[in-house]
Amino acid sequence: MTSILILRLSALGDVIHTIPAVAALRQARPDAPLLWVVEAAYRELVEIVAGVETVPVRMKRWGKSPWTSRQEIRAALKAMRTVEESIDFQGLIKSAALARLSGAKVRYGFDASAIREKPAAWAVNRPVAVDQTRHVVDWNYQLAQAAGDDRTNRTDGTNRTDGTNRPPIRPIGPIEFAPYAQDPEGKLTAYRGAIVFLPGAGKPNKLWPVDRFRELAVRLGKNRVVAAWGPGEQHLAEGIGVSVAPPTTLRELAFLLQHASLVVGGDTGPLHLADALGTRVVGLYGPTNPKRNGPYSQPSHVVDKFNSTKSMESISVEEVMTLCERVRSW
Repeated sequence: MTSILILRLSALGDVIHTIPAVAALRQARPDAPLLWVVEAAYRELVEIVAGVETVPVRMKRWGKSPWTSRQEIRAALKAMRTVEESIDFQGLIKSAALARLSGAKVRYGFDASAIREKPAAWAVNRPVAVDQTRHVVDWNYQLAQAAGDDRTNRTDGTNRTDGTNRPPIRPIGPIEFAPYAQDPEGKLTAYRGAIVFLPGAGKPNKLWPVDRFRELAVRLGKNRVVAAWGPGEQHLAEGIGVSVAPPTTLRELAFLLQHASLVVGGDTGPLHLADALGTRVVGLYGPTNPKRNGPYSQPSHVVDKFNSTKSMESISVEEVMTLCERVRSW
């Protein structure tokens, strides 16, 4: 029985985009133990939605305090060293290093043209070519397919080390994210049916100006809008001049997004979580390509400036309002 190490450490949106491929791999190979290395903040999401065991890591903390974190590091590495194969869905130096440290003899990953940090290619001995015109969810499916095919991407012409024929990995139906969403204290029930704004983003160039969120809120009806926020983003939410959600855990945020009537935001993890939960979304895209990183279930529900200015500043309130009206009637 071949055990497989899944490597997709972060961030939220990327983890969400990897779950369908891992779920398909688990369905096609129920006999193969899967172990997913993921940042501790996303451990519950992976275990509940993907249904696989995890190895939680805290890479930033470990890098800053390796001595005080040595027991956590040792435990994680020990858990990883139980596998025969690895699949690196991340393509970074840190994920590549973990693949090598795991001792996996067969290490799948994207080929050099698709890998994010080129030095990470040194850890891959089963490179996989993917169709880079497709969404990243489809990239991940193709990578998982390579790990399920008896001869796919074998550069040495040999069969698999275990000699088995494996069923193909195929895209599966919608993944059920709803069990992850929880509001145990009932602090978010008042926002059921609200329009949720996501003014924050992981990078400054993905931020839509707060004054435009403010104008959009007026046009949609300020009393119907609530602004959600994460670490370091509260001032953005408060600047819109609408109701501000209380501090939330990731599971509580999922509850808020699940019960929203509409979610508006940039290319962020919460927008992809809302899409995965089946909520209607409007995505605002400037520097990132929505064909690769857009809401997977609602690809047309984006204002796209990637092929023109690549600037969030060039997205007008009128454009967003028009799309909001179309999506709400969808």
